[in-house]
Amino acid sequence: MEDRQLSFNTSLTDLDSNAWVGAIDDICDDFGFFEQLGRDHCAGFLEAGNNLLVTFENAESVRAYNLDAEPRGFAYARHDGWSHLALISFTESWFRDPAVYAFFDRMIDDGFFEDFQNVLFHGSDDGAAYAAAAFSVAAPGASVIALRPQATLEARTTGWDKRYKSARKKNFTNRYGYAPEMIEAAKHVFIAYDPYEHLDAGHAALFRKPHVTMLPCPLIGTQLDRAFDRMGIHDVMIKLAMDRNLDSKRFAQLLRARRYDQVYIRKLVQHLTKENHDEFAQVICRYMLNRGSSSFFEMKLEELQAK
Repeated sequence: MEDRQLSFNTSLTDLDSNAWVGAIDDICDDFGFFEQLGRDHCAGFLEAGNNLLVTFENAESVRAYNLDAEPRGFAYARHDGWSHLALISFTESWFRDPAVYAFFDRMIDDGFFEDFQNVLFHGSDDGAAYAAAAFSVAAPGASVIALRPQATLEARTTGWDKRYKSARKKNFTNRYGYAPEMIEAAKHVFIAYDPYEHLDAGHAALFRKPHVTMLPCPLIGTQLDRAFDRMGIHDVMIKLAMDRNLDSKRFAQLLRARRYDQVYIRKLVQHLTKENHDEFAQVICRYMLNRGSSSFFEMKLEELQAK
């Protein structure tokens, strides 16, 4: 397969949900295929080059937060000549659906993933990181980027996590179930998480395979994908992983961009004051004010000085 950048224009912003899915359908039909997978999911494929990016995303999140309301892989198909397979959920399904299992079974039987030199699975919120890890078993030798993945919501294993009550009603013990086992055949697995988010850290700790690289992101919070997008490091991270050049040292270098992210700096100041490191917090507030930042740091500085 020759690498080729796809030429297509999208106008997906300000569309209602049905029109948005229809537009995705039209684009994928032109360059690959589009399939409805039961009631709650669909799959869209863009055929371009030898690199395949497989993304798991929630339709509502894509429309609300992604650039131009596009599935994350569309930009790579246009600018980098990557092929792209998007698995999209319309509900908080965690992709636990026999129709999704059947789709991946068919892709395995057809040797779909064998046509690509490099395959990268990517997922973040709404159970997508869990799904990226769990379904990576379909493509032995693939790489995986999972941003704060849950290992499973099966109560006997992770009963200590009381979140996601509605999703816990789903079956996590059948096909493609326990994510830390499903990554067995992957080449490289990158697990990003905030160690201060103790429940997320608990799930991350269950991914114990030797080919797993932990990417701790202290004080970044639970919305790692949006934070990485704000910092401008998400795209670099994905490209490094596709080229097999991502590692913990390179990621740590990328994460230094957090010092320019006001959301992170606010959390840092709040953390420092909670831990009684008031002098350090004041230094950071003064630094941010010198850079022309928001009134939050002025108010926080006055509060700390008054203490």
